[in-house]
Amino acid sequence: MPRFSAAFLFLGLAMSLNAQSYQTSRTVIDGVDVVQLQNPDGNERVSVAVSLGNLAYEFSVNGKNAFYAPMDSLAAYAERPRLVGNPFLWPWPNRLDWEGYYFDGKEYRLNMALGNVRPDGNKQPIHGLVTFSSYWEVIDSGADASGAWVTSQLEYSKHPELAQQFPFEHRVEMTYRLSGGKLSVTTKVVNLSAASMPVSLGFHPYYQLHDSPRSEWKIRIAAKDQWLLNDKLTPTTETAPTASQFPNPLELPLEGTSLDHVFGGLIRDADGTARFSFMGRQERIDIFFDEKFDTSVIYSPTSRAFVCFEPMAGITNALNLQHQGTYKALQSVAAGETWQGTYAIQPIGF
Repeated sequence: MPRFSAAFLFLGLAMSLNAQSYQTSRTVIDGVDVVQLQNPDGNERVSVAVSLGNLAYEFSVNGKNAFYAPMDSLAAYAERPRLVGNPFLWPWPNRLDWEGYYFDGKEYRLNMALGNVRPDGNKQPIHGLVTFSSYWEVIDSGADASGAWVTSQLEYSKHPELAQQFPFEHRVEMTYRLSGGKLSVTTKVVNLSAASMPVSLGFHPYYQLHDSPRSEWKIRIAAKDQWLLNDKLTPTTETAPTASQFPNPLELPLEGTSLDHVFGGLIRDADGTARFSFMGRQERIDIFFDEKFDTSVIYSPTSRAFVCFEPMAGITNALNLQHQGTYKALQSVAAGETWQGTYAIQPIGF
């Protein structure tokens, strides 16, 4: 379970004594330690189960959750975790096309006998190693007049079963911040080793609307290109204009449309962010990617009432495609340096 410092507990008490809008608090729900960020003035609440993969499973506005996270209880979820809310994908997002990967010309073969690699339906490793990890610890939290936040870290290299699969000494820090009607998620990868390390990470957030059925939803695909996929859903060497398959990508009706696509060439506003949107009758969710998140997977099967706009630092199978010479945009972080990326979520009309 995550450890909370005495300073953190004192901070919660101090905030309860101060008359300020935003609040950060610790609570226990179904036996699980949860950090909650609240803006009572805006009737907003974010709930993060730190020991369950640092999972934000609630972004409630006026009692309606922007995250799709059906669960009987946190205790039941802990017994049988699955992808809901805002799962973190590291040290690779989505799929690898074999049981290993390459970096700087060196092969790293996964040890499948360790039991911490999840295979997809084609027996390809999927979604990394820490999606449901209990190793996260709160290192900072607080609230002021502008927002509420919590920062947790995962000391990745201290855990042998993780370090054996991805032997780059590092830690991950993640900050959830509620401010101005937005939830921002900032991720840092701190390279503690003496050499460069690859950064291929992502999130798999599940979103929902409440004012209309899926057949009435529309989405905004803020991407000029899509990567064509093979029958195992990893990218080939080819791309195509998004509009070649989706003629109206900035206002695409979802009725009858199933999505599990990888998009690049993101369309960015003047401030450098790419804005994806998810629209119902009155409700809308805008999702903003900063420049470190240069790719999005969009996943929405016709049989389910959710849409995933997945912020990705690189395409699916980036580590292996870079080695093959067919992908040139694999990100990395130098020895002693820090990689940082942010994406944000803004429900409107809830």
